[in-house]
Amino acid sequence: MDIVVCVKQVPDTTEVKIDPATNTLIRQGVPSIVNPFDKNAVEAALQLKEKHGGKVTVISMGPPQAKEALKECLAMGADTAILISDRKFGGADTLATSYTLAAAIRKLGTYDIIFCGKQAIDGDTAQVGPETAEHLGIAQATYVAKIDVNGDTVRFEREQEEGYEVLEAKMPLLVSVVKSINEPRYPSIKGTMRANRAEITVWTADDLVVEEQKLGLKGSPTQVRRIFTPAQRTQGVIIQKDTARECVAELIQNLSEAKIV
Repeated sequence: MDIVVCVKQVPDTTEVKIDPATNTLIRQGVPSIVNPFDKNAVEAALQLKEKHGGKVTVISMGPPQAKEALKECLAMGADTAILISDRKFGGADTLATSYTLAAAIRKLGTYDIIFCGKQAIDGDTAQVGPETAEHLGIAQATYVAKIDVNGDTVRFEREQEEGYEVLEAKMPLLVSVVKSINEPRYPSIKGTMRANRAEITVWTADDLVVEEQKLGLKGSPTQVRRIFTPAQRTQGVIIQKDTARECVAELIQNLSEAKIV
């Protein structure tokens, strides 16, 4: 079984800073981690490999420093890792990112299942996985909390607010997983040593079959106009009257003065 996992290196959420001029994340000097949901995706892929055999390839799109995230995935047990890195990819929104990831997956050749985390903690859009599946023209399953493979059929449970939805699909397909699907393993000492010695393959735009106008900022229809911290809410007014009727009357008066009603 050929399994692909898409991972993202994200800023540590306790250290996120925004450039007020460009409205983009400041990554220089900010600690980075593997997106937590993507670790669940790596673990799900490794469990399938251990059960059915095959190979796990981890792909990430990002700057050269994203190699560290890939090495962590190798230390967990992934077989190979590929970094998609080029200045032409800079400024990509979810559409351009998924387009680039899909091109890299096509370059790999064969694949059975593509795993993604349900979303990245720095953007929380949950769009890249489904959009990648659309670019590839394959089935997709989102918010997956359980997965089982029987031949070329994949049975999975999708997490819903009031329960689970059980579905089946044929491979190849893309699956985005939720945190409850598993508990990611810690890298072993042997795995860490192997990862430190590993050479990460790097693909640029020239290595992929892509249309340049669909990459990076050029291929991103989404634009951030402004990022700001909302004003802190003021404390509400406590109404104390002798009767409920008097309380309601004063409440209506306050709402009217505030031009809410």
